[in-house]
Amino acid sequence: MRRVPVRGRASCLPRRVRRVSSVQLWKGVAEVPTRIGASVVTLGNFDGVHRGHQAVLGQVAQLARSRGLTSVAVTFQPHPIAVLYPERAPQELMSADQRVEAISAAGIDSVLLLEFTREFAAQTPQEFVDSVFVGALQAAVVVVGADTRFGVRNSGTVDTLVELGASRGFEVIVVPDIGTDGRWSSTRVRELLAAGEVAEAAAQLGRWHAVDGMVVHGDHRGRLLGFPTANLGGRIEGMIPADGVYAGWLERRGLAADAPDRVLPAAISIGTNPTFDGVDRRVEGYVLDRTDLDLYGEPIRYSFVARLRPTLRFDGIEPLIAQMNLDVSDCRRILRATPARGTSLGPA
Repeated sequence: MRRVPVRGRASCLPRRVRRVSSVQLWKGVAEVPTRIGASVVTLGNFDGVHRGHQAVLGQVAQLARSRGLTSVAVTFQPHPIAVLYPERAPQELMSADQRVEAISAAGIDSVLLLEFTREFAAQTPQEFVDSVFVGALQAAVVVVGADTRFGVRNSGTVDTLVELGASRGFEVIVVPDIGTDGRWSSTRVRELLAAGEVAEAAAQLGRWHAVDGMVVHGDHRGRLLGFPTANLGGRIEGMIPADGVYAGWLERRGLAADAPDRVLPAAISIGTNPTFDGVDRRVEGYVLDRTDLDLYGEPIRYSFVARLRPTLRFDGIEPLIAQMNLDVSDCRRILRATPARGTSLGPA
């Protein structure tokens, strides 16, 4: 770690972004209280909130607690590349809601979610620091990763931040890149999920990858086969892994945290149901050994523990049912050895 001591408009974000967990969410600098007091601040996209992000956020939270200050994470929506270079925009690992939840789980008090526009991107590093870090957040300390860039054309670097801190009265702490077999990165997590390698993605994330959505009616075919499934419909939050069958957990988000049926073991299928000539890609899951659940209209989360196999086309219903029984047996074995932790978006 390198420590460098120094002296001295309303948001247009989508209204669906909600306050999550216990974190205070500000959608634009206009929502930041004028009497926030001194704060410890960090800056980043935080897509996926992987273990590298968690190291930075954890240091911010710990430092703020030790000094009696407010911890704040500044992040953006949409992803800057989606605005500046739409043709190169990466698929986001998380929705804004999920990202705020995961940042909160890392111990951060407040999140400042800034709408990223071309006008916003045109700010000089000095203008950004003066309006956000100094003017809105009254930063006493700014904690960033070593590769942090900000301001027009990413012209602001860590050295720029140190110089600005020296003249504006905040301290800068730089957290070096960390990771196993190279640095942890959102890009690597995307690659792993696109390949269906959810266990490897979990090693980068420090928890299982998850998608959220509402349960909707499907074809009701699963119930006839003896494996009733909960289908996600509408807006699904989180990057959907590659087609295939997975062992994982179904979390009923509307139930109390200590409810006995809050987190349930599940076999999760992603794909188009090729055996039945399906065309729509679906995310659906069967809660192991349960046919009594009515989940329609409930918000749920699927957390992915391990991939069992790719999506296959079967020659008829009997071989399909035989394979589904094998899948369920594999899920029981895997989940029996995997405690139901990591279903939240915080560190497992």
